[in-house]
Amino acid sequence: MRELARLRTKPSRDGRTFTYFLDYMDEQGKRRRFSLGHADRRKAERQKAQKERELRMGIVAPESMKFSDFVKDSLIRTGGQIRESTREEYASAMRDFIGVIGDIDYRRVTLRHGELFRQRCLDRGNTPATVAKKLRHLKRFFQLGVNRKQLDENVLRQVELPRCPKKKVEVYTDEECQRVLMFARVCRIENSVDWELLILVAVSTGMRRAELLNLTWRDVNFDAMTIEVNPKEDTKETWMWYIKDNDRRILPLTEEITLMLVDHQSRQPEGYPYIFIPPCRYDHIQQLRQHGKWTYSDSRLKVISNFGRQFGKILRRASVRKLKFHDFRNTALSNWFAGGMKEYDVMNLAGHSSFSTTHKFYLAVADDLVDRARQVTAKILGKNLARTWHAPPQVSDTEKTGGHKQLPAKHLRMGRSGFEPPTHGFSVRCSTN
Repeated sequence: MRELARLRTKPSRDGRTFTYFLDYMDEQGKRRRFSLGHADRRKAERQKAQKERELRMGIVAPESMKFSDFVKDSLIRTGGQIRESTREEYASAMRDFIGVIGDIDYRRVTLRHGELFRQRCLDRGNTPATVAKKLRHLKRFFQLGVNRKQLDENVLRQVELPRCPKKKVEVYTDEECQRVLMFARVCRIENSVDWELLILVAVSTGMRRAELLNLTWRDVNFDAMTIEVNPKEDTKETWMWYIKDNDRRILPLTEEITLMLVDHQSRQPEGYPYIFIPPCRYDHIQQLRQHGKWTYSDSRLKVISNFGRQFGKILRRASVRKLKFHDFRNTALSNWFAGGMKEYDVMNLAGHSSFSTTHKFYLAVADDLVDRARQVTAKILGKNLARTWHAPPQVSDTEKTGGHKQLPAKHLRMGRSGFEPPTHGFSVRCSTN
């Protein structure tokens, strides 16, 4: 049987001692040399035999690799299984991690490094939610290393995530929606974006901003009064864009909004496939694509330039509190729940991949804990308060109460045990005659 591993010795510089080395070929056919770090022949023979068994079973020891190289290797192996935006978030978290612990061998990372990174991020002023997100990215990377047999265990699995306060689901009230739509109609004259129609579609369908801005006329079925959320391919007319949860879905349109879309289409010049992208902006994006300056992230964040600033201007003119455009989606989901729709149906319409995300909106609408507590408290304390606040029964002046005369109700004050006499000047000693 062919020998897969060989023992070799290397003398020290002074020539007095030596160290055993182990030579073998890895799964890629590359020669590897591993120092055993001792001169014990019996121990070296056992290690050689163990390595022989591992090589024959296909178990290859992980290579020594800097953490930055490990990140690059992991991203290459992952390939197109994740979106470009997610890839950037992973890479950013890894760069921050290397900045804290140094570019050490990825196999030397310990639990202590994860805890140190968590504290450093908090000290820098990162919010607990941001730190928790970075740690989840790190844990995912190390778990992939375990799955690929590059690591024996996920050393960051036990790192506790910072506790994040529960976020409040912000929604627009009916009055706020009316005011925003009124001023959006004015801004449609000043700007090239039809903000009124954009907001109406957002609050009626619950679509995300990127989904709205990447809608084309082919996604609208005017006869069925529906709109379909579809990913886009990189073609001459359209650029590549993927849905967040990779799930196509069909959403209903009202008759009024459908007629507004028909009117909007009649005013658009031919050759412009996108619904909410102005022609001048579309031409500019096409020029960027021709020069290779348009990326996938731009299809999510830079479709409309200064989107946030323009929307903030509408909110200020409408005298509406500072909310996000995404809160129109929250408003739509909350309205569906308030209208009696089931959680599973809302989950499908919203395009959520996790039921817990949908349940968050359900709780924001259906949680009547405060009201139920108020009712119970009123029921329990109602009788006690009624008895306490009634005037005490009338008694004769000669009735003795611990040697003190009973005072009229107007001279009494409220105490822990009910009505009590004041402590200054109102305790009168009565005669026993």
